[in-house]
Amino acid sequence: MFENKRIVILGMARSGYEVAKLLAKYNNNITINDMNKDEDPIKVRELEALGVKVILGEPQADLITQNVDYLVKNPGIHESHEYVQKCRELNIPVLTEIEVAYHFLPKDVFIIGITGTNGKTTTTSLIYDILSRSEYPTHLAGNIGIPLSAMVDKIKAKDILVIEISSQQLINVDQFKTNIGILTNLSEAHLDAHGTYENYIHTKKKIFAHHTKADIGIINFDNQHCLELTHDINSTRKYFSTKEKAEAYLESGIIYVAEKSFDTKEIKLIGQHNYENIMAALLVCEELKIDEALIKETLKEFGGVDHRMAFVRTINGIDFYNDSKSTNNIATITALNSFNKDTILILGGVDRGISFEPLKEHMSNVIAVYCYGQTKDKIKEFCDKHDIPCFIEEELEAAIINAYQHSKEEKIILFSPACASWDQYKNFEIRGEHFKKVVNDLK
Repeated sequence: MFENKRIVILGMARSGYEVAKLLAKYNNNITINDMNKDEDPIKVRELEALGVKVILGEPQADLITQNVDYLVKNPGIHESHEYVQKCRELNIPVLTEIEVAYHFLPKDVFIIGITGTNGKTTTTSLIYDILSRSEYPTHLAGNIGIPLSAMVDKIKAKDILVIEISSQQLINVDQFKTNIGILTNLSEAHLDAHGTYENYIHTKKKIFAHHTKADIGIINFDNQHCLELTHDINSTRKYFSTKEKAEAYLESGIIYVAEKSFDTKEIKLIGQHNYENIMAALLVCEELKIDEALIKETLKEFGGVDHRMAFVRTINGIDFYNDSKSTNNIATITALNSFNKDTILILGGVDRGISFEPLKEHMSNVIAVYCYGQTKDKIKEFCDKHDIPCFIEEELEAAIINAYQHSKEEKIILFSPACASWDQYKNFEIRGEHFKKVVNDLK
């Protein structure tokens, strides 16, 4: 399928770079185009040595012609891009890296795919952590920062893949199929990429595409949007709930799955949102018949993922928390609900067309907001409307320093931006690392 073809890759970053290397092994004529003129020169030279034509800078008007067989698009690039639109006109398939890599996998590999608005990375990481301790050969890939293309040569027949999959990756998949698909939850997000919430949730539904009764759909029973979206999928459905009895459920501090029980007092992760993630992971373990003692050992040790409600340090009685992975309202609400003391909240980033109004009823402990970036004026307007003290800064560093200088002991400074990072940072990881550096440099 991807041999002796003419292929254009739109966007380099990690996924474009890795899929270009993969496709270069199969005598393809490859051109990669990225707007960033400062891409890593070592990677550029490596691709050129493999025969890949690298074009950095503005799109080339004549790059997409009838002779192109495929366009492989970076998930972060909008569907309105001129290359994508030209491909639609010429009936040229537009794919994401994960779809391309899928076609190079052994046919009997077992794929666990995780998607949802929030909780994807924690759920993915926990499943991988548990399975990597078992006898199953297991690989981690996807939106968690490891392109599937980079893993293809390491994957053998009957191996297990644990893949975090974003809605942007799912937009352009076609044949990609999971054996177990997990939908953690759904709420309004990524409207900049999808246009409408309806488009967004139906893209998420692709995690169950091509399923039969032999495949498993693991679904959040407490999320009405999840239930409505998945009512007609072909998967064998398994539910998790913190409110009702289901295949996995929480009752009086105990998580029950089949005949097994897990006391939350013996689990390192805390919070209802994390118990939901854990239950999704436990349902996977039940399908694969993972040893209960091994699971419990992992749950005692697994502390979550970087940049998600991560404690940084205490200075003069002020606790700093890094929640850079919070890129929407629901994630920030989860963070706010985790504390019961005076909190200074730092918000800001890319404006994705989302209202901040859902935050209001969860801000009873917020004594001030510091905002920065593209959304700063929108956040200030929201805070003024609700009489929440709000201070505008141009950049995150100034927001951190000024929040600290104006705070007192027994407070929390919570960086939970509720926005994507791309106005000032390449990704949320770099943004979170910058937050930690600034905090650690404070006197």
